[in-house]
Amino acid sequence: MGVVSGIVLYVVFWWVVFFTMLPIGVKTPGDLGEAAGEGHADSAPVRPYMWRKVLAASLIAAVLWGGYYWLQGSGLITLRPDFHRTD
Repeated sequence: MGVVSGIVLYVVFWWVVFFTMLPIGVKTPGDLGEAAGEGHADSAPVRPYMWRKVLAASLIAAVLWGGYYWLQGSGLITLRPDFHRTD
């Protein structure tokens, strides 16, 4: 795997994990029995914990990328067609 493809794969893993984590732990003012502030949507989270989610997505994406890198290096999976195989 080249440097550019490795970076692109990490970014794809990061965004998928990040968007998956966004709704986790979100509480709206209605969930807490409060009224939303003036100018805020009723569905806006009270505390979204974005930095925790960014850090967690970075760590999880790094583990996923490392796993893929190991699998590809071991030859168990590959994205390149092998037309010269003679098994």
